[in-house]
Amino acid sequence: MSNYVAGGHSGRDLRIDFFRGLALYVILVDHIGANPLGRYTYHRFGFSDAAEIFVFLSGLTCGIVYHATLTRRGPRGLAAAVIKRVALIYTFYVLSSVATVLFVAANASAILRSDVLQGPLLEIARHPLHAAWSAILLIEQPSLPSILVLYIALTLFVMPAFLLAARRNPMLALGVSAGIWVFSQLHSFGPTWTKLFPYFNPLAWQLLVVLGAWWIIEGKRAQPWVISSTTFRLATLYLIFSLIIVLSWPLGPLELAKLLLDKSNLAPLRLLHFLAIAVVAAGVVPRTWRGLATPVMRAAIRCGQNSLPIYCLGVLLTFASHLALLEISAGPAMQMGLSLAGISVMIAIATLLNSISTRPERS
Repeated sequence: MSNYVAGGHSGRDLRIDFFRGLALYVILVDHIGANPLGRYTYHRFGFSDAAEIFVFLSGLTCGIVYHATLTRRGPRGLAAAVIKRVALIYTFYVLSSVATVLFVAANASAILRSDVLQGPLLEIARHPLHAAWSAILLIEQPSLPSILVLYIALTLFVMPAFLLAARRNPMLALGVSAGIWVFSQLHSFGPTWTKLFPYFNPLAWQLLVVLGAWWIIEGKRAQPWVISSTTFRLATLYLIFSLIIVLSWPLGPLELAKLLLDKSNLAPLRLLHFLAIAVVAAGVVPRTWRGLATPVMRAAIRCGQNSLPIYCLGVLLTFASHLALLEISAGPAMQMGLSLAGISVMIAIATLLNSISTRPERS
């Protein structure tokens, strides 16, 4: 969902930028300690989280841009556009990864003496040079920038293959993608099946970008039953079911996720939950909703319009917040203050980027 809606109707759909900006807020809040605000973010009320929103909207925008490019300029034009986009994503990935390593290295003493932080952050603090080269060469990545490596793979390989196949038969192309997702469920590779994709299995997550692109190409045919009252009711019932399960699960959301909601492989319950969210959101928030023109909504929209640089900014804000929690205070008030301050910085930078017309996310 970006410049167009299903079936190729023109006009920018601001809901896409809004939801993408909202996902950026949620990602930041969810990664700042045991944040009190995190108790009320998206993933606490269902099976999926902001990652599904981000990847699907990426597929939607890629479908808009590259389907039009393929139509106008053919396969060569598509290849040139994809390579240019991948180079941009890789540039931002390298900048955010190296900045992360430098930030951690500069504060290594505080991080190493912490009894709270563990895993990848400690490894970066111990071996910053190795971490930097591993990130640049796509061997191993810092946790938050790693989703950009997934975007690179999906944009470079999945999107062109789907668009070329969809020229002949969009439904068959979607069916192949769904088949690959099923294969990933039957042959689970686990969260560390490869160092290149330690957190996201691309064989599973490719389905979300394909669904987004497919909606741009074939959505007009599917729209009547997607927006029907029956589909809306079923989606609502599933969201209520997931809410009850998450809130009543005796072992807590983390244990539930480990058992039933494998994020790395985009487990079926997660996929269904996201699709239900998409159906309900499209029905509850119409494209012409006046609320999108309010200052609060416009702030999120600006962040969504600049999602790539703002995501990378969020990575740095997350690590800066971790350091503040270590050196100053780890109390709930501090966590909430850092979250709100981080969101304010994201809005300010997105506003600045819009004002000087440097919007990498827009073609």
